[in-house]
Amino acid sequence: MHTYAPGEEIYVKVNSLTSIDTELPFSYYSLPYCRPLDGIKKSAENLGELLMGDQIDNSPYRFRMNINETIFLCITSPLSEHEVKLLKQRTRDLYQVNMILDNLPAMRYANQNGVNIQWTGFPVGYTPPNSNDDYIINHLKFRVLIHEYEGSGVQIIGTGEEGMGVISETDKQKTSGYEIVGFEVVPCSIKHDPEVMSKLHMYDNMSSINCPSELDKSQPIREQERVAFTYEVEFVKSHIRWPSRWDAYLKMEGSRVHWFSILNSLMVILFLAGIVFVIFLRTVRRDLTRYEDLDKEAQAQMNEELSGWKLVVGDVFREPDHSKLLCVMVGDGVQITGMAVVTIIFAALGFMSPASRGMLLTAMIIVYLFLGIFAGYAGVRLWRTIKGSSEGWRSVAWWVACFFPGVVFIVLTVLNFLLWGSRSTGAIPISLYFVLLSLWFCISVPLTLFGGFLGTRAEPIQYPVRTNQIPREIPAGKYPSWLLVLGAGTLPFGTLFIELFFILSSIWLGRFYYVFGFLFIVLSLLVIVCAEVSVVLTYMHLCVEDWRWWWKAFFASGSVAVYVFLYSINYLVFDLQSLSGPVSAILYLGYSLIMAVAIIYFMAFVYGPVGHATAIPCTSHTTERNSFGVKPKSKSMPEEYCLGKVFGEGG
Repeated sequence: MHTYAPGEEIYVKVNSLTSIDTELPFSYYSLPYCRPLDGIKKSAENLGELLMGDQIDNSPYRFRMNINETIFLCITSPLSEHEVKLLKQRTRDLYQVNMILDNLPAMRYANQNGVNIQWTGFPVGYTPPNSNDDYIINHLKFRVLIHEYEGSGVQIIGTGEEGMGVISETDKQKTSGYEIVGFEVVPCSIKHDPEVMSKLHMYDNMSSINCPSELDKSQPIREQERVAFTYEVEFVKSHIRWPSRWDAYLKMEGSRVHWFSILNSLMVILFLAGIVFVIFLRTVRRDLTRYEDLDKEAQAQMNEELSGWKLVVGDVFREPDHSKLLCVMVGDGVQITGMAVVTIIFAALGFMSPASRGMLLTAMIIVYLFLGIFAGYAGVRLWRTIKGSSEGWRSVAWWVACFFPGVVFIVLTVLNFLLWGSRSTGAIPISLYFVLLSLWFCISVPLTLFGGFLGTRAEPIQYPVRTNQIPREIPAGKYPSWLLVLGAGTLPFGTLFIELFFILSSIWLGRFYYVFGFLFIVLSLLVIVCAEVSVVLTYMHLCVEDWRWWWKAFFASGSVAVYVFLYSINYLVFDLQSLSGPVSAILYLGYSLIMAVAIIYFMAFVYGPVGHATAIPCTSHTTERNSFGVKPKSKSMPEEYCLGKVFGEGG
């Protein structure tokens, strides 16, 4: 929190120009706007701001606390052909000017069809209906909401741009003054007399200006036109307290829709839980109980009539195809899942508010880097389990450290060339490339290798049965098994598609997303649904004597990423109709592809414990009681007819 004395100077900052029409941010000073007297100075930016394309600079807009005034800023030179072309293009691409005062974005209210709509920023210009002329916004009416603070005996913790700090008793009297609790703007286009304006100097006072309603009094964008920029500021006392000043930006819309999404997910979970209950707690236990009640002769006779999952006990733990790739994807999935869970928990607790621009993305990257140790451990331990030895673990650990980051790096590099070609501030500078590579190879890779070393020391998962030397022939199915795997993703997608709409809207429509509590609940429900889907699909494949369950269990829940990507395309076609140009579409699809790939890896984390545990068909005979609580009556029970440890060591 910062308090200002009456008459104290306050300067407005400007961020990149943004548009939901192109999604390409550009620098504020790429247009012929007034520049500060002491030159352009960039504000300190964190890693997340740089990656998001934010470029925060100082501006010549100066206010004096609690003093209402109308100010002349500057008048441009005659507009050149290039400047006119650029202004017209930015106007027709719906670019918005984003201003910041005391860490609050400028807010604008617009009335459309009788509905009051809230926006952040104001347009570069506007084009009237049925007109080919464009008009520039050159006069701004600012309304600053202030709350008078008298330095009472209340201890206040500040969380502004300057960081978090506690105001001591001795400082309270010094900080008495006004707090800024709101920042609103009304844009206008006014044609000033250039001869009169050219005689004024920056910050000269003017008489109050009314926004015109006639187009002939607005400032057109034409060659050789001199555009005069002016502004007026009005300070209004408000009862809003400083801790509540972001409430106007974070009004919860659609809370009922969020709860509907959660209830929808719960219904899917209960439905799948019923299926799992029938399969494991009725069908399998009934078979086990019936078998244990038979004498030895009846058991021998029944062994000749075995069918379904009872016949694949000698093949169910056979090494899968491309086992190294499977271990790598599971390891990366652990890392991505840990990053998502930790980040969402801290965001839900309020540590990453929208007031801290770029902090969410910065936290995601930092958490991802340090979770490499868990990724290496999970990937190498699964490798030891499959292979039976630690030979080749270094190769697995290296692939875990480089596979997913490498995919993201390649996609971002291709997109970055497009941004460089468009001269957008969203392009990652070369210096930041070296920073990201240094973080990758100096932090993530060593930690992943160390985690892999710990994985070689950990006890591998012990299989309770032996694998036959000759693979069992798999009966031909009536339909392709991959069709069932692909269809399994519809149930997890049904639990998240509503929340996915809000996430895409916040990313591509410039809205604030802050309902991380809802997101954490949906994420938890998604994990449960994917676990149940993996259990059911693995059991169904074993019942038809298909022992190749590894990759199918992986993609049973991972196929939800296919539906997420298809939904992203649907969102592009029907909800982002204003998005124009091939560059914007390629950027959108590129970022959506990264999101879909990350979801596939995330599902690998769910697959690891659940699919593996489901496939364990038999407990060791030395156990006194199996996982169903049934005590074997005969130690001669054959391995081919028990399905214990459903959620045992495999988990």
